[in-house]
Amino acid sequence: MEETKKSAQEFLNLIKKSKRGKFKVYIGMSAGVGKTYRMLQESHTLLKNGIDVKIGFIETHNRKETHDLLVGLPLIPRRKIFYKGKELEEMDVSAVINACPEVVIVDELAHTNIEGSKNEKRWQDVLEILEAGISVISALNIQHIESLNEEVKTITGIEVKERVPDSIIAQADEVVNIDLTADELISRLKEGKIYQPDKVEMALKNFFKSEHILQLRELALKEVASQVERKVESEITKVNTIKHERFLACISSNANTAKTVIRKTARLANYYNSKWFVLYVQTPKESADKIPLDKQRHLINHFKLATELGAEIIKVENSEIVKAIMQQAEERKISTICIGKPHFSLIKIILATNVFNELLKKLSSSDTDLVILS
Repeated sequence: MEETKKSAQEFLNLIKKSKRGKFKVYIGMSAGVGKTYRMLQESHTLLKNGIDVKIGFIETHNRKETHDLLVGLPLIPRRKIFYKGKELEEMDVSAVINACPEVVIVDELAHTNIEGSKNEKRWQDVLEILEAGISVISALNIQHIESLNEEVKTITGIEVKERVPDSIIAQADEVVNIDLTADELISRLKEGKIYQPDKVEMALKNFFKSEHILQLRELALKEVASQVERKVESEITKVNTIKHERFLACISSNANTAKTVIRKTARLANYYNSKWFVLYVQTPKESADKIPLDKQRHLINHFKLATELGAEIIKVENSEIVKAIMQQAEERKISTICIGKPHFSLIKIILATNVFNELLKKLSSSDTDLVILS
């Protein structure tokens, strides 16, 4: 009976998938590489081939050659919203769905909608449009992908606030990298094709340093390559599967360590196209009546981040952390356990007790790997 239910659900999922719109994403290493320009070029090609394509939202940033491409493309009027005494504009999701084009162009996937909008984020608008059976072409920069947030901050020194969960990119039917060399991008910047002249000098000293661009370019190339690889693996059945990967990220209430472990485990799970879990073991000293409010807030944010990145959350109460980890690893057939780099206080605990040695001993006699993330 259970097998019949599972089979019926799988068939229902196939039906839903076939009715859903197709999703294409252009990814670039930074602003100014030509993502919007390419989307508009593609729109003209689709129109010439008899496809009903409309512009749901486009941001030309007053770049003349990009703005000129809007001529001849049907636009869906934006929704006007009054916010803090100003009239602002957002994409009108309801108007897009009512117009029901075959394809809609939606720029700036990572955008945060104005307060009072139906959805908080534009990527949520896009999911709604796709569910309505409309195909979407969208774009974003590499620094807006959630699990790359730490790496981008390390490269540029800037923490990007607007981010898109990796699970959204993973849903794309096609991911295309818009690539330029560092020299080409810097030339475009100096020619005033990216920012206004008064912002060029500041950009060259900060985000648009040659070494930053090279590293971001490498991230973009790797991301698109891994997306293509996952697509191939999911669509072509492998006869000889070596090992089915399942990752378990073990976190604490520590704000910085937990975020790093979650994001890096998400990258690993995405690379292997695998199921993954986030485990928090609540010890008696962090019980509901004892845990400080700031740590409670950190945990809520950790769980939210992990859920957005596609993890299943596991929360257990146990005074023996290692025992709880091993129990979950065995129950869920985990192939790789991921933990954060131990702090000095943890090293003292390891030296004072035999738990860590027991964990290593137990893992050495199983097929489970241990990864310590810096």
